Amino acid sequence: MSNYPSKRAKSLFDPTSTAPYQLSRTGVDLFIDCPRCFYLDKRLGVGRPQGPPFTLNAAVDTLLKAEFDGHRAAGEPHPLMKTYGLDAIPFAHPDLSAWRHNFTGVRFLHPATNLLLFGAVDDIWVTPQNELIVVDYKATSKAGEIELTDAKWHNAYRRQMEFYQWLLRQNGFMVSDTGYFVYCNGKKDRAAFDAKLEFDIQLIPYTGKGDWIEPTIAEIKSCLMGDPVPDPDPDCEFCKYRYAVATVVKGNQNTHGAREA
Repeated sequence: MSNYPSKRAKSLFDPTSTAPYQLSRTGVDLFIDCPRCFYLDKRLGVGRPQGPPFTLNAAVDTLLKAEFDGHRAAGEPHPLMKTYGLDAIPFAHPDLSAWRHNFTGVRFLHPATNLLLFGAVDDIWVTPQNELIVVDYKATSKAGEIELTDAKWHNAYRRQMEFYQWLLRQNGFMVSDTGYFVYCNGKKDRAAFDAKLEFDIQLIPYTGKGDWIEPTIAEIKSCLMGDPVPDPDPDCEFCKYRYAVATVVKGNQNTHGAREA
C-alpha cells in the first residue's frame, strides 16, 4: 500500500502566524527547482511523491561517519587527508550529532523573514587556523574519475555545500570557502560480487559561492506569503506530468460527453 498522503495538514506555512517557520535545505532546493511544487507542498500540503530511499548510499554515509569519527576521537587526520595533502583533522564539537541529524541540523533563524533554516551536514573538518571545512559524502558507480559537471544534480550538490557553509557562518564560525566531496566510486570490474562492494575514493574540492542564498530566501518568503499558486515551471517534470494528466482526462471527458449528447 502506498504511504503517499492525499494532503498534509502539518508543517504548513501560515501567513498570519508570527511563529518562525522551519524550512530545510531540501525545501530551499525545492523552491529553486520549482516554485509551484514548493508552494503546493509548503502552503497547501500536497508534496511531490517520494521515491524509494537510497539505502546503499545511506550505508556508505554511516560507515564513513564511523570511520572519520574514530580519527576525530583521536584528534588525528584521516589517511585521505594525508593522501591529498590537506592540513586538517575531523572537527570535534558537542553539537556535531545534532548538526548531522536530518530533523535538527545546523540551524539559523533568519531575522528578516522569520524563517528557521536548517540543514544536516555529513561532516566538518577543521584547519590549524580554526577554519571549518564543510564535507559531503557522495556514492556512485561509474567508469573513470569523478568530475563535477553542469548536470542538474551536480549543481544541486554545489548549492548543498554552499548552504551548509552559509549556515555555519551565520552561527559565528569561520568557514573556508573551499569544501570537499568525499566521493566513493563503486568498482564494477571485479570478477565476482563475493558479498562485498569495493570503492575508489576521491576527495573533490569545491569553492562555494553563496551569494544566491539571501536573495533566494527573500523570494521564498514572498512566495509563501502570496495567495495565487505560482505558474508551472516549464522545466519541472512534475508540472509537466500534472498538465499531461489534466489534458488527457479533460479530453476523455469531452469525448464521452459528446457521445452521450
